[in-house]
Order: sequence, then C-alpha cells, then structure tokens
Amino acid sequence: MWDITKQHQLSLAVTQSQRAPQVQELFSNGIHEATQSYELGDSGLQKEVSYNLDLGYRFNANWMTAEINLFHNWANDYIYQQQANEVFNEDLDDFEVICSGPPGACLPVLQSAQANAIFRGFEAKTVFPLMQNKYGAIDLTLFGDYTRGTFNQGGDVPRMPPLRYGFELSYGKNDWSTDVRLTRGEPQNHAGENQSNTPGYLLLNLGAQYNLATFHDSEVLLFARGKNMLNENIRNSTSYLRNFAPEPGRSAEIGIRVSY
Repeated sequence: MWDITKQHQLSLAVTQSQRAPQVQELFSNGIHEATQSYELGDSGLQKEVSYNLDLGYRFNANWMTAEINLFHNWANDYIYQQQANEVFNEDLDDFEVICSGPPGACLPVLQSAQANAIFRGFEAKTVFPLMQNKYGAIDLTLFGDYTRGTFNQGGDVPRMPPLRYGFELSYGKNDWSTDVRLTRGEPQNHAGENQSNTPGYLLLNLGAQYNLATFHDSEVLLFARGKNMLNENIRNSTSYLRNFAPEPGRSAEIGIRVSY
C-alpha cells in the first residue's frame, strides 16, 4: 500500500490460491433437484491453482470519496460445470441427443470439467455527500462492477455476471435512514457453450429503517424493504435456474432486526 498523499492511496496485491475439487465435482452421478439438472462428476479432476493480481486506487476528500479496484486472475485447471450436448430423459432413464419426451421430461446434463482460464474486471464506487446539516445527511453513491471470464483455448466461462452499474441515494437523520437503489444489468452475451444469453434489466429497491432502542451493546431496528419495484423479469446469468425461474418479482417486507 502506498499513501501518495492524504487524499490519494494506491494498493497492489499479488496472491496465489489453491483449492481441491469438491466431493460432488468428483463423484456426482444423478439428478440434482435444486439445479434442475443431471450432474456428472469427474474423478480425475486435479487441484485448481489461481494467480491473482489486484490494483486499487482510493481518493478521499470532503466533497467526494472514490475507489476503484482492477483485477486480473490466471486460473490453472479451473473447475467448472459444462452443459453437455445431450439431455437426460427421466421417463426413459437414459441420455438422448434430442429429447423424445414431453416438455419437462428431460433435464440438461452438467459435466464437471477443468481448463485454464483468465478472469479480469473491476469494481468501482464513488460517494458524494450532497447535504449534511441539522436537517440530516444525503449521500449519492455511484457504483459498478464487471467480470469477464475466458478459457485459454477459446470460449467463455459459463455463468458469469454481466456489467452492472447504478446509483443509490440515501438519507439519514438521528434514528431514521432511508435509501433508493437503482441497478442496471446489461445483457449477458458471453454466456458460454450451450448456455442461453440473458437480457438486460433494471432493478429498483427501496428501504427504510428506524432505530427503536439501544441498550448495552445491542440495537433493535424496525425496517421495511421494497424489492424489484419495477417488477422486471430478471434472468440471473449466474443462476442454474434462469431458464426455469426468474428472480423474484415485486415484493415488500417489514420486520424487526436485533443486533447484539
């Protein structure tokens, strides 16, 4: 880490990480109800080794704070699930290239595999204090993130998030706080082999909370949340179920949270 000045800081991290394949990645051979698929493991999988480079910059002033982090990861023998060119017919209890059964009779086949891959992207956030006086504090936050995963031999890593960006407007005074958050998710057109692309979306969330009581080291908060207020049909590109079920539509919740 390097403090260039009191307002400007740079950080650089170089790391290596390893992980062994999980049991299900090695030995799965059957229907997985949660992902609506037939999973096949590979007992020959080797450990995954990743070399990671992270570069960060932070700016801190009275009128604005900003930070951006860039990353570039090299993953050797990256373990993932690849959708095969066949389906599993539950009625026949067998694999087929083209489903011969009625709709819903066949499940996609997910095969554990590994290959060298590269991941690159960024995360960024900027906060503008718009007001801070006896009437309360208002902050405007701009944010964004992006991850791109590709295999060294060509092709896209499946189930990667798209470019996302948006803003959050928050207000707080004494025990009250509220926020409005709007996120734009771009279409995912690099879904990977045998994967379906997902369309873009707008996600609008609202929130408010009130500190009911504070005693000793605990807090009691009353909160209310409104999610997906535009009732968008959101297909999450990282989800195994995006073709079966979208993300939840418009919803609201109210509750009490105790922190201690």
